[in-house]
Amino acid sequence: MDKLLYIAMSGAKQNMQALSINANNLANAKTTGFKADLAQARSMQAFGEGLPSRVFSMTERASQNFDSGSILHTGRSLDVAIEGEGFFAVQADDGQEAYTRGGHFRLTETGALETNDGELVIGENGPIIIPLPVNNIQISRDGTIMVQPEGAPSSVQEEVGRIKLVNPDTRLVDKGNDGLFRAKNGGQLIADVNVNVLGGALESSNVNPINEMTDMIALQRQFEMQLKMMKTAEEIDSSASSLLRAF
Repeated sequence: MDKLLYIAMSGAKQNMQALSINANNLANAKTTGFKADLAQARSMQAFGEGLPSRVFSMTERASQNFDSGSILHTGRSLDVAIEGEGFFAVQADDGQEAYTRGGHFRLTETGALETNDGELVIGENGPIIIPLPVNNIQISRDGTIMVQPEGAPSSVQEEVGRIKLVNPDTRLVDKGNDGLFRAKNGGQLIADVNVNVLGGALESSNVNPINEMTDMIALQRQFEMQLKMMKTAEEIDSSASSLLRAF
């Protein structure tokens, strides 16, 4: 009885963990550059007083699906999508360098280039600051930012910075709770000149809503099965107690 209840309880708990990962993917199905999280279950030895005779299941966010999302052409000069593999370098809220695929950029009142979530975009020499006012902004394939100063003829283009683009081995980066990727060793990644971007476009999320909904239904049914097992364990325990009282 103890083993039946323990297995059902641990299974239900991990089903809830998998559901939270699944729900987060669905919630970000429209988030620019989002990479779907992958849930993985594995057995873990339970240690405590006495012999380690129990094994429980543990669901974890093992990695992400790094497949590219579809390219959406917006025509907006500050929308940028990475073609193929790679990441934009940004400054996270903790001041450390982090990486993202979301290229929906904007300018602050001071001319700082930032993501839609407020992280500063990093260039070759730190955060990119564009001298305002400007009439036109263009971002080339290598991440170079060209501007037309206000009042200058259209033929005048000035380079004001270059977005830092990196292309690490995905096994060497980890995704944080803020949705940004960081190097597992805590350091900064080296810029890769072979990463190309496409201006006037955004990369959509790579979440497949149909697959996520199917997985959610399967997880909910597994959770219900675990609850039925716990109910059955309770009924068996009650029956055994009734038999003992009868004697």
